[in-house]
Amino acid sequence: MIRRADERITEIRNQVRGGNGDAVFAHIWQSGKAELNENMRLYSVITLKKGDSIGFHVHENEDELYFILSGKGLYDDNGAKCELFPGDSTITRSGEGHSIEAAGPEDLVLLAVIVKI
Repeated sequence: MIRRADERITEIRNQVRGGNGDAVFAHIWQSGKAELNENMRLYSVITLKKGDSIGFHVHENEDELYFILSGKGLYDDNGAKCELFPGDSTITRSGEGHSIEAAGPEDLVLLAVIVKI
């Protein structure tokens, strides 16, 4: 199966996980439409404008991976904060928490994948 970039379903979510502003989710494949197997919950490109964020949250029975495509992010990895840049990646395991904020002058664009365990 092939999905072209212009065929992605885009969704704007406000104050994701208690964060600031909006997060634009461009779903590459969707879990609720039998496109992903039962172990995958999310496979999307997420865009955050400067100052917008996904608030701190803990994952249970799932892992989340981020891959930074463009922009600069301020990442909270279980209370340890650091900057992220294009090419950097993160993994948040079940029982761990994280948040991310767009911290540069350009949009922060990342690939996000959530896998149930």
